Amino acid sequence: MKNYLIVCLILGFASLPCMSRAGHYDGFKVSVYITSSDVNKMTNNKWLDSVWTEISSRLKVDKVYIESHRDGLYTSEAALTAAKEFFASKKVEFGGGITYTPESHTGRWETFCYTTPEGRSEVKKIAEYTASHFDEILLDDFFFNSCKCEHCTEAKGTKSWTEFRLELMRDAAENLVVGPAHAVNPKCRVIVKYPNWYEHFPALGFDLALEPAIFDGVWAGTESRNPSADQHLQAYLSYEIIRYLDNISKGKNGGGWIDAGGMSYADRYAEQAWMTLFGKAPECTLFEFGSLQRAIGENVKGAWQGTGTSFDWNKLGDKPTLASIASVAFQEVNKVYSKLGNPVGIKSYKPANSVGDDNLQNFFGMIGLPIEMTPEFPTDAEVILLTEQAAYDKFLVDKIRKQLKAGREVIVTSGLVQKIREELDDIVELRIGNKGFVNDFSYFGKSKEKMIIPQVLYYTNDAWEDIPVHDKGVLGWPMLLQSRYEDGSLWVLTVPDSFADLYELPEGVLNRLRTVAGADVPVRLEGPANVSLFAYDNNTFVVESFLDEPVKVKVVINEPAKQITDLISGARITPEAAPAQSQGFPFFMRTRIWLRDSKATNTYEVEVKPHSFRAFKQQ
Repeated sequence: MKNYLIVCLILGFASLPCMSRAGHYDGFKVSVYITSSDVNKMTNNKWLDSVWTEISSRLKVDKVYIESHRDGLYTSEAALTAAKEFFASKKVEFGGGITYTPESHTGRWETFCYTTPEGRSEVKKIAEYTASHFDEILLDDFFFNSCKCEHCTEAKGTKSWTEFRLELMRDAAENLVVGPAHAVNPKCRVIVKYPNWYEHFPALGFDLALEPAIFDGVWAGTESRNPSADQHLQAYLSYEIIRYLDNISKGKNGGGWIDAGGMSYADRYAEQAWMTLFGKAPECTLFEFGSLQRAIGENVKGAWQGTGTSFDWNKLGDKPTLASIASVAFQEVNKVYSKLGNPVGIKSYKPANSVGDDNLQNFFGMIGLPIEMTPEFPTDAEVILLTEQAAYDKFLVDKIRKQLKAGREVIVTSGLVQKIREELDDIVELRIGNKGFVNDFSYFGKSKEKMIIPQVLYYTNDAWEDIPVHDKGVLGWPMLLQSRYEDGSLWVLTVPDSFADLYELPEGVLNRLRTVAGADVPVRLEGPANVSLFAYDNNTFVVESFLDEPVKVKVVINEPAKQITDLISGARITPEAAPAQSQGFPFFMRTRIWLRDSKATNTYEVEVKPHSFRAFKQQ
């Protein structure tokens, strides 16, 4: 009997997948995606060895994804085999990759047509071909549908494009990709990489409500690039999309994916990697193999270099490449990643497949609000932040009412008020008037430039202005409005017509907003915009500045602590005396939130270099 048990144990262990070797980094992996055009060159071992020697001498890589198809072209069997054998010999993990794009006839990216028999057959064939070579497949983010050929317009019928494409791509995921891949190789895990344009997913067929359950895993496109580029994405997106996809996939999010697109300065590339990992992504994928050899010139050297910034140009070495930048970035974040706990933040409810107030949470992140987007209404949160997206939930007002009855706080944006004004009347009667052109926020300060805001109109003594806005000293509207409902408070945040104007708000306005919204976060910032805060459940936090100049901010911790310690330098900062919270505030504004913040807190002054981060432990 004893020998029988030993044999069973041996066979059991033998059936388990091989454990991967220890990685080069403390708690996360760095991977590289290799496009089909480069993989097809890998039958030339001399070329491959030369390129890999160049890349790996600068950057430590744990894993590669070897692409089997892109733009209508297959990677040859010989090239796939050569690539797998090479990386196995280098003890580098590998998986497969697919980009579902046909050959373009327009010069633009095109997607497959998923309505014609020919298109559907080809999609299935690609999945089967790739699964025959790999136990893991990562789809590049073109598994969506933008085709409007005559077959698609006929199949769509009277449905909206969003309805049609969601149904179409759910079917394609299950019956053309995942199912066939599993049939060919039952061990194969098929992972969908979702792009950075998450606000527009449903219109192109990405279904965050049902797809994560179909696929074996998900990945996040964290390429925030530059806000001046085509997509106008904010840097905070590289963090926020990790958090949202992790919450929506119930922990199946395997990593983030960055590239060097639109890199106007080298620090921007490093920032994408840091933000991805501050979101606690377990892996960061670099797109793509060929570009890592690209030479980097002085034209992307920031004017702030040489001042002790987190990304240090002087560490790049001779003849730097993109791999050099990535290496310096990962080495720096590696100093803190494993010391950070699970992210915590201000819960913001974004139902799956909802739209509205596009990317507003990322702007909030850039003004120092640590946001945790969730696809479910967070009934356990002390404060919930709701944007126009939440109107997608037809039971939203009932959920708000229950939250208020429980003595909690709900913050709604002016955009959401416009969507649900009539339903909201049972809680507070509001109207949205014309527009204001303002820069005077009373005792909270003035902005340098005027901004356009919607006028939120309320009934006197039914609601109160918490942050007032003045116009020429004779008119005014609330920037932040409070209305009591039983034991809770509904707050209305007026959002400027241009979200960019949030960055122009005076520090007094930002500090008050952080105070009102921050009940569930043990730490908050005081200071200007374009400085972000990331908080964790083990008394650690990160402050990152996206400013071009050094900045001093104050960190306010709700629980008394003796000091905070820099996780990299070991420097200790002791608290300074905190001013009385009632200073400058009228008596009627001394609400439950004021009472909460008038309790023992500690305030610490922290200086952050340009485009740099500092990580701390509260002790």
